[in-house]
Amino acid sequence: MSKKIIILFFLFFSLLSYKVVASEADQVNTDSEDFETTTIEDEIYDPFEPVNRAIFSFNNVADRIVLEPIAKGYKKLPSPIQSGFNNFLSNLRTPLVVVNQLLQGQAENAFQSSGRFVVNSTVGVFGLFDVAEKIGLEEKEEDYGQTLATWGVGDGFYIVLPLFGPSNLRDTSGMVLTMLTDPINAYAVSEGEAWLVPMRTAVNAVDTRSQIIDEVNALRDNSVDYYAAVRSSYYQNRKAAINNVDDSELTPLPLISIEFE
Repeated sequence: MSKKIIILFFLFFSLLSYKVVASEADQVNTDSEDFETTTIEDEIYDPFEPVNRAIFSFNNVADRIVLEPIAKGYKKLPSPIQSGFNNFLSNLRTPLVVVNQLLQGQAENAFQSSGRFVVNSTVGVFGLFDVAEKIGLEEKEEDYGQTLATWGVGDGFYIVLPLFGPSNLRDTSGMVLTMLTDPINAYAVSEGEAWLVPMRTAVNAVDTRSQIIDEVNALRDNSVDYYAAVRSSYYQNRKAAINNVDDSELTPLPLISIEFE
């Protein structure tokens, strides 16, 4: 008998608690902003996320085992040597930068970039020294992905490429165009020195990675979801590049992506 009384009391108390909680819930005021996502989250279309995450995990392991250790060793080289490599690689990219500036209608920028290439390739000893910067010819970056964006081509779906990292359909198309039209790589192949193409890509990857060691480690160690953090970082950086936002106005975020050049 006592057990029945206890059970009835428990049921009565549970029903009373439910009514109280339900009544309180009805009084909670909600706002549409409570259900809003960020602009970046809304814009990212990632239909192949499971596959992308698997490739991302592979890239992350490859980065930890191969690229990051090499980048740290590269970082120990004297600063003038690092600057020389960076300037040289930047100079090699300039012809395609000029092409994309012209395709985007940036005639003045294209003229300045052409001047940079001539000055740094001659006075700057094949681009090892950035003499052009000292005379007011600032470096500007443009690529086919940015050009396609200015022509109205959308991002397309998000892709994580093996070794090359985060991208999207538009930027991957831009990378293919770079592969097909880069005059420096084309010249190397025509001269029977095709090995220089992957070598250039590898050196560029190490040089780029060496500049963001701390940023990548901070993002990796402090992110609840490292994949989502890198994806967001990629889109923020690309959006800023397309809109030609000055780097000084941005919060530094690592752009973990290897360029084919």
